Amino acid sequence: MSENKKAWWQKPQRIIQTNLQVKDTHLIDPRKLAGQMKEMGATTLVFNVGGIYAWYPSKVDGHKVNEYLPQDFDLLKEVIAACHEQGIRFIARLDFSKTEDIVFLRKPQWFVRQPSGQPEIIGAHRPGSWSLLMSTCINGAYRNEEVAIPVLEELLNNYDIDGIFFNAPHYVPCYCEICKKKYNTLYGTDIPLDRNDFAEDWSSTCIRDNMEKMYRFIKNKRADVPMILYYNLYKDNLYARLETTDMLCTEPQDVLSDGHQRIPEFWKPALSIKLGRSIPGNPAPFGIVHSSPGMEWRHTGLPPAEYRFWLSQIPAHGGSIWHSLTGIPDTITDKRILETVTTFNKNVSKVESYMDEAHTLAQVALMWTADAAAEGWADGLINRQIPFDVLLREQATKERLARYKALIIPENMKLTDEFIGVISKYAEEGGYVIVEGEVSQQQKLRSLLGIAAESTVSEPLTAAYLRFEGLNNPLQAELEMTELIAFRGKVQYTKATGSEASILATLVPPFSPLESVGAPPERASLPVSHTDIPLCVHHQFGTGGAIYLSFSLSGLINEFKLGEHYQLLSNMIDLTLGEKKIVQVSHYQGLQLSLFEKDGALLIHLVNGAGRRPLAMNIPLSDIEVKVALNGRRIADVQPLISGEPLSYEADEQYAALTLPKLDIWECLRVTFQ
Repeated sequence: MSENKKAWWQKPQRIIQTNLQVKDTHLIDPRKLAGQMKEMGATTLVFNVGGIYAWYPSKVDGHKVNEYLPQDFDLLKEVIAACHEQGIRFIARLDFSKTEDIVFLRKPQWFVRQPSGQPEIIGAHRPGSWSLLMSTCINGAYRNEEVAIPVLEELLNNYDIDGIFFNAPHYVPCYCEICKKKYNTLYGTDIPLDRNDFAEDWSSTCIRDNMEKMYRFIKNKRADVPMILYYNLYKDNLYARLETTDMLCTEPQDVLSDGHQRIPEFWKPALSIKLGRSIPGNPAPFGIVHSSPGMEWRHTGLPPAEYRFWLSQIPAHGGSIWHSLTGIPDTITDKRILETVTTFNKNVSKVESYMDEAHTLAQVALMWTADAAAEGWADGLINRQIPFDVLLREQATKERLARYKALIIPENMKLTDEFIGVISKYAEEGGYVIVEGEVSQQQKLRSLLGIAAESTVSEPLTAAYLRFEGLNNPLQAELEMTELIAFRGKVQYTKATGSEASILATLVPPFSPLESVGAPPERASLPVSHTDIPLCVHHQFGTGGAIYLSFSLSGLINEFKLGEHYQLLSNMIDLTLGEKKIVQVSHYQGLQLSLFEKDGALLIHLVNGAGRRPLAMNIPLSDIEVKVALNGRRIADVQPLISGEPLSYEADEQYAALTLPKLDIWECLRVTFQ
């Protein structure tokens, strides 16, 4: 789509959200605030408008008005006008998920009920003279026709807002009469007392039904006003979200306040954006990054090194940045936050026009099953600098898969006959399928994998090993000095079948029960050093093939994070891609690589997350070698978009090679061709 035909929200945006405190209302100077947003590099401001508190003189019954609002002017109108004077768009933040107890006393039917019939109270022990907040039911009238929709009408009639964002639109388990009746109507049974027993689509259906009412009302009232909704990396229906919104956002929080043992995985922003990009034809998803190390400590900032790394993953993987701050610049006492946001936005501005409508050039696709197995593969791919996309089941069509050289199917993914047919055709026509773990007895699947029809599954094995088989084994690259690598877990005992199937790795069974592996050493001999039990089968199938792992490689990566397991994964990808890799870079643990194309130019993003997290400092990576396949082309220029420092390169007929002398946090290399 040409730039002239795009709506403002279809163009790159840098959003700053100021989460406001009502007692600071008197400190908000509209023109000063808009000027500060401009200085910090924002193109759009997200500002509290309605829901828990109305930040304007609302007339809607049940809509609590911020009692600290100025009486001599309309703060909301002034902030909108000041933003527009600075060329900044204004998005109204609405949150109807809870309201104060006085509304509950008047309209108890609007609120969430626990199985006991009691309402859900939020922050009952908060210090200070605050009223109680109570959760509202997503299916009740407060979040629909009695309050939410009248508030939308009030705003759209009276304020020049540019967009609407619904905060906390999520489903909260509720046992009110409305929810009981709706559940019974949909599923023909009573709503389960245990939320874990809810129908799989119950939560998503409630969100969709509620948001659809909001979306249709907004579009009927002012079609030019876009709506923004959350999506979740786990247990969400991305297609259902897109039915009721114009733009998607996700919130990969870097919550450090849960303790180091529960620190979020370093790839969380990257993977969240990859999922949001999996449905083409939509604006780049927004990645919301909170400035704090958890809501418990929301008045201070993330360690700056950690913060910069976390932020950089959003644009580097094709998303738009959305900064979430607690307060306005004048009330934020941790000025490191303001400096980090300002500097980061300057870097984004150097890259965003090139990334606008850029297409992924990942050669590997990972079926996203939203579980630990998919996480393990994502961890391995990212840590080995292998660009990949994530696909949902409904996206794995013949046409979509044709763009990838390899498709990874994590363990425990349920494979239908139709899906097996699709991936078999994909392999037959040149693709590679990688499957791990226990597989079903479906004959067509086993024919694709090159394994026998009969098999059994072992008990969990410990003190065991994986043995590489044969000379010049492609799985043994960079591991040539060892025959064995560590192994643990269940194995599907099977056999390779057919002349096109070869065994690349076998099982060395346990040498001892776990309790006696250390003593005595005199008994540490391997009772069986070789078996014919395959751990990895490579099967040529048509012009492509399959790699079958009879164990869980993702489980080993998740639990142990050993270098040899990462190397094994990397070697499998090399086997499937052959000489067709578009870009190769030096391997560093914590280095992220993503690859895009626009107007014939390559966009190579490198993000440095090396070091023990949370990062206390950004440790520069030196002399990163980048190798680009030319495929008959000649390079015109290599431009580091962020540093702007010129780079030289050398080229032969097949590849161009360059060295990035230093990577602090994030760089984007734009490679153009003659």
